[in-house]
Amino acid sequence: MSEAATLAETEPRTVEHFDVVVVGAGISGVGGAYHLTKQCPGTSFVVLESQESFGGTWLTHRYPGIRSDSDLYTFGYRFKPWTGAPIATAAEILKYMGEVIEENGLASRIRYRHRIDAASWSSERKLWTVEATRTDTGEAVRFTANFLWMCQGYYRHSEGYTPEWPGMDSFKGRIVHPQTWPDDLDIAGKKVVVIGSGATAATLIPAVAGKCAHVTMLQRSPTYFRTGRNAIEIADELRELGIDESWIHEIVRRKILSEQDKFTRRTFTEPEKVTQELLGQVRAHLGPDYDVQTHFTPSYRPWRQRLAFIPDADLFQAIAAGKASVATDEIEGFTENGILLQSGKVLEADVVVTATGFHLNVLGDIRFAIDGEPLVFSDTVTYRGMMFTGVPNLAWVFGYFRASWTLRSDLVADFVCRLLNRMKDKGARKVTVALRPEDQDMPLLPWIDPEDFNPGYLMRGMHLLPKRGNKREWQHTQDHWAEKDELPAIDLDDPAFVYE
Repeated sequence: MSEAATLAETEPRTVEHFDVVVVGAGISGVGGAYHLTKQCPGTSFVVLESQESFGGTWLTHRYPGIRSDSDLYTFGYRFKPWTGAPIATAAEILKYMGEVIEENGLASRIRYRHRIDAASWSSERKLWTVEATRTDTGEAVRFTANFLWMCQGYYRHSEGYTPEWPGMDSFKGRIVHPQTWPDDLDIAGKKVVVIGSGATAATLIPAVAGKCAHVTMLQRSPTYFRTGRNAIEIADELRELGIDESWIHEIVRRKILSEQDKFTRRTFTEPEKVTQELLGQVRAHLGPDYDVQTHFTPSYRPWRQRLAFIPDADLFQAIAAGKASVATDEIEGFTENGILLQSGKVLEADVVVTATGFHLNVLGDIRFAIDGEPLVFSDTVTYRGMMFTGVPNLAWVFGYFRASWTLRSDLVADFVCRLLNRMKDKGARKVTVALRPEDQDMPLLPWIDPEDFNPGYLMRGMHLLPKRGNKREWQHTQDHWAEKDELPAIDLDDPAFVYE
């Protein structure tokens, strides 16, 4: 077959046009679709999702025990009350999202198995052209849109991050990443080593402890954890009184947000005191003889990296019961039967789980171009972590690190809908953010201050991300308590917004 014939077969047969293309049917994309129907009636839109169904993280991650590490009163949408336990399983979150889709007639708006390969902006036509592939048929499809709303998340779903260690090829057991947990993996009677000590490890370990022979959490350095009951006392009391669930949702949501804000500020103003409180929780579960200093005392202040919540202290209960243990050491390499540590100790293992993080995904790994020129996002400056200088008619959802992701996705949705309505009122077909005259000499800095927050995936991918300035308009802040008032008050006629 000739090359011309092959190209002809893969060329899209039709082009569909929408006012808005929403990228991703995870927590942000489904929420964005809801807000478009409510705040921008009459706006045509489609949600393009590469997976076979909705859910994002909660669909692709299938490792044992997967659950939220944020409470669902704030991780859930503000418009749909959460009625279950605050820390929820993936299945419960998918059920909740499915109800949002069904109750609001969103199913017909979502196209599954649509992988976006490229997006190009034409200044002449003032349109985005989106090139996609139907992953079930291989068919090339094309869409045009006035506006792109990027809700695809922030990491690559197809593969997780696993470092390369010497001797991995010689290991006779299995090495798996939680992000691509194999369906045929049997851990019964096996010695399991989980590399990592973040939220994934803290979730997985209590789920497999007792089902395998033994599980060891191998960490290079300790992580902070908080413990507590997987229940909200005031919510239970209000339910006993027959209070409407929408009221309960709002009351509990505000209570949690207030407490989270106070706690986060304390990690900056009195980090030593907060450290001792967190370590006290660990000692209360593991006893006075456990080496908390070595295994659970980080070298950084609380909240400089994500602080995971351990419901009902299940991780520590597994350790106290002898079903799980912790090794704090560096990896020298793999052996046939386990992992050799720099201390000289060998951890025997049949299964090694690399809970070592993920690859940062900058806007879906999509090839972007503006008027034929490849778009390099690291050359742009962010406007409040939602838009980028020189990139027209595009908004990005990037949530909070220290609070629930959905809190910010709801705020961004309000902003996008307001911006779309403002464009309509002005008769504008294009909007771009641009540095104002007073911003021209502003120092440009990395997306996130590493002294403020420095998880590995961000540090590895910082060079891919847009720059920030030293003014709040040109930063992605982590301060929901301030942003809940600041983002709704954005002046869309500020000179930072350029309409055409």
